[in-house]
Amino acid sequence: MREIEARREGRQCPRTQRGAWSVAFAVVIAQIVAPAIAASGVAAGAATASGASALSVDPGEIRNWYNDPFFALSSAPGACPQPLGPRMTKAEADDDAHYRVERGTTCWLAHKCTKPNSYLYDADIAKAIREKFKDAAALNGTSVWITVQRRFVYAEGCVPAAFDRAALERGLAAIPDVDQVFVRLRADPHTRPPYKTLPPAR
Repeated sequence: MREIEARREGRQCPRTQRGAWSVAFAVVIAQIVAPAIAASGVAAGAATASGASALSVDPGEIRNWYNDPFFALSSAPGACPQPLGPRMTKAEADDDAHYRVERGTTCWLAHKCTKPNSYLYDADIAKAIREKFKDAAALNGTSVWITVQRRFVYAEGCVPAAFDRAALERGLAAIPDVDQVFVRLRADPHTRPPYKTLPPAR
């Protein structure tokens, strides 16, 4: 965080810290920001050849622009509002790009991650969650979606009143490299979901 605050205040960081920041920033641009740019319809080859700009994108389209892991861990019969998860509009994705760079590299700059960006852990975490909870009897009668973002795991959906939320939280927290777990589950179908939901199709 010292490096980030120094840049905000216009102070110079030590050479070694500036070098570390440069490496981390390059990795983030290549592996975190680039997928969103590609998803927005930027035709790099065409632009080089003919000077064409990015293809038009529906500003109201909601999409998982950064390809954050998002999947159903269980799916019981019955209506359960689907979480919004990592999906957002293109404008929101563009606005979030800078913060993803800053948040993602903070872990490495603080020497709390071995990978240069915390988002680089997410795919492996998601895979481990799928494997651990595959055919888990404890999830019977539930509809739970999982989102993984920069080592944070969000479990959202609908469960029976007797469902053991604490056990699910402990199980997710035990996955290697998981930093924090947030369990947001609705037990009463007549109440409002404790999470943002996917808006109805227009």
